[in-house]
Amino acid sequence: MDIRTADMELCTSILRNLDTCILGKHEEIERLLIAVMAGGHVLLEDVPGTGKTQLVKALAKSIGGQFRRIQCNPDLLPTDITGVSIYHPKQESFLFRPGPVMANILLADEINRATTKTQSALLEAMEEGHVTVDGDTYELPQPFILLATQNPIEFEGTYTLPEAQLDRFMMKLSLGYPSAEDERRMITSSSGDHPSDRVQPVLDIADMINIQRQVAQVHVDDAVGNYIVDLVRGTREHASILLGASPRAAIALTKAAKAHAFLRQRDYVTPDDVKTLALYVLSHRLLLRTEARMNGLRGEDLVNQVVQSTKVPVRLER
Repeated sequence: MDIRTADMELCTSILRNLDTCILGKHEEIERLLIAVMAGGHVLLEDVPGTGKTQLVKALAKSIGGQFRRIQCNPDLLPTDITGVSIYHPKQESFLFRPGPVMANILLADEINRATTKTQSALLEAMEEGHVTVDGDTYELPQPFILLATQNPIEFEGTYTLPEAQLDRFMMKLSLGYPSAEDERRMITSSSGDHPSDRVQPVLDIADMINIQRQVAQVHVDDAVGNYIVDLVRGTREHASILLGASPRAAIALTKAAKAHAFLRQRDYVTPDDVKTLALYVLSHRLLLRTEARMNGLRGEDLVNQVVQSTKVPVRLER
């Protein structure tokens, strides 16, 4: 497989666009782009005001395609997302009025402020690429990528996302607060408008589909595949984890590692690609035992333990 220079330049242009919007968060931005290149959905969890929404808007503008936004709240209904069938008197039939889910990139802002019933309306779209309304199935535009933001659950007025939905997010990312220097740059460079408003598209949706196809062709050696399986199974066998990562997690980690390798201009995956992304792909999928939570352990801590205890494949030179 020959990685085209033009495609790498497009990826670099996207990163440059996003770096101008969110200062000092290059690694976090790169992980978000990796998930999009792999065709995965992303959950951005952080406290209010750290730039989650601005980052997603800037990414959508950089890529082009159809972009829609949902502001989640307890009053939001499932049909407000998927669409609704409305009776048309003149035609004497029901017509489907599509909801905002009919887009290439959907931003679900503060997703954990929507009720569990409304959150579940996205499950079919996230996994199967279509929605069913009144017994009829409607295909979503391709690619379809859900980028959801949420505030930590200890904040007032939020609902915990169900495990089935968390498992459908390829990655869970957090931006965190900026450094003092970056925060000073934000203050001095502020011109009254949002940074994402100044972003210009650098590719169209056809370019992104082509990049995703190339990412899918990145080679994964059997030894690296076995390493991924060992990591995932290690979460299921850990004494502090009640429910480990699913087979869907192993597939997601493989796809993300391919995208990471592609961004490093390689047509093959290395164990380092896997180790770099394991924390962000696996930690949100784990259900910890009560004792572990009482001891202050987090999913991230246990994933790190699994990574450290899992043997890394070594390529022997002949």
